[in-house]
Amino acid sequence: MPERLRWGLLSTGHINRSVIPPLRASQRNELAAVASRDGERARAYARELDIPRAFDSYEALLADPDIDVVYVSLPNSLHAPWAIRAAQAGKHVLCEKPMGQTAAQVDEIAAAATGAGVVVAEAFMYRHHLQTLKVKELVDGGAIGKVRLIRGSFSFQIADEGNVRLNAAIGGGSIWDVGCYPISYTRYLLGQEPVEVFGRQTTGVHGVDEMFAGQMRFNGDAAGQFDCGFRVPHRQHFEVVGSEGTISVPVPFQPATRAQIWLTHGDAEPEAIDISSPELYAGEIEDMADCILTGKAPRVSYADSRGNAAAIVALLTSAKEGKPVNL
Repeated sequence: MPERLRWGLLSTGHINRSVIPPLRASQRNELAAVASRDGERARAYARELDIPRAFDSYEALLADPDIDVVYVSLPNSLHAPWAIRAAQAGKHVLCEKPMGQTAAQVDEIAAAATGAGVVVAEAFMYRHHLQTLKVKELVDGGAIGKVRLIRGSFSFQIADEGNVRLNAAIGGGSIWDVGCYPISYTRYLLGQEPVEVFGRQTTGVHGVDEMFAGQMRFNGDAAGQFDCGFRVPHRQHFEVVGSEGTISVPVPFQPATRAQIWLTHGDAEPEAIDISSPELYAGEIEDMADCILTGKAPRVSYADSRGNAAAIVALLTSAKEGKPVNL
């Protein structure tokens, strides 16, 4: 294993620009290459962003022995196939969310990773931020009593009708893009999977859900509610309501290095809790290095990724059938 892990970007997707700065700031990682199906695009991208090497196919990058870790930032429907191929090629993989769009796909990825002896993890960046870890600590420590209700929202406007998020053929839709965050956060805080879900969606001309509202019921009578969408202004908020208080998270999914949450006990005035954390995307980069170099388990496990995919599939099924779905 080299002293520094050498990363290759599998695609020239826009999200790459969020992981490149923490890769370059890291003492244990370095950005070595980028690949595209269009060789000239890869070379132009490499020149623009000062990336040492460019490959004219994904296969060529996976075949290169000098690449240790692959970041899969392809459209949703290609995450699982290329994560599996990368693992089979002996590469560690940080795969953009969703890792898979079915539980079976996540199982296939886990099997490929185990068989090849590599680490594959889902890139839910918010899960590594100290704000998220603090909320989990407060909930687990009983700061608000027994959790009764969790509510989350994440939405933004899409102006470009050619946006890949609106393309049904490559796994588009608001629930896979932004709804997955409050679903993931709710499951994480409760430490369990929903037993029943109910969803309603607004389907646009492109055939994907452009707005989605859902409910999740958990054992112990805790409930989760969320909404997401592409046709309303940018909104994100998260609230955890317990038997003795509440936690309000104004910016739950894209927190800055200086963040703030609010803790309320009963009828008392809200208490502000200030949180300082490394840059948002740095956590997932360093978590991968920990896993590869020290054998630590990924913060987002296969079971976690599998559970999120299963919940989303059930919610989409519910919206299609117009009735609750049991898991």
